[in-house]
Amino acid sequence: METETETKKPGNSDGPDVWLTAAQQRAWRTHLEVSKLLTHQLERDLQPFGLTYNDYEILVNLSEAPDRRLRMSDLARATLQSKSRLSHQISRMETAGLVRRENCESDRRGLFAVLTDDGWETMRKVAPHHVAAVREHFIDLLADEDLTALQRSLTPVAEHLREVRGRE
Repeated sequence: METETETKKPGNSDGPDVWLTAAQQRAWRTHLEVSKLLTHQLERDLQPFGLTYNDYEILVNLSEAPDRRLRMSDLARATLQSKSRLSHQISRMETAGLVRRENCESDRRGLFAVLTDDGWETMRKVAPHHVAAVREHFIDLLADEDLTALQRSLTPVAEHLREVRGRE
């Protein structure tokens, strides 16, 4: 019989701490489900504006950057995309008139992604709807103290993953 502190382990294992406890398994699976469901819902809420979640993330990063521009390599890092995937994404967004690429004067190999005026207007139009969706599907469902606890709990995970990513 499974206990709260130890779960059955298939095959050979190195000890009881190799597998998740029942409570750990529930927390992990809830996190995965919420992450997937929330991302899916926010993506659906952006569809009427002709944007994907990745499009919106790029627009946000560019809108918050100095001069509304970022080196493509920095934007790829910020959005956790490969340079190749980001390049394709930016090409689609260029066709839509949301961004443009500019050469980097100091590094002839470097390129900037720059938010166009149309991209800025799109951000201004979509952002209030996105914030409302984030509130409806996440923020307003949790008490302030739970949001504080969630942020406090996830901070060490985020810091660890940023550190691991920096070593790659």
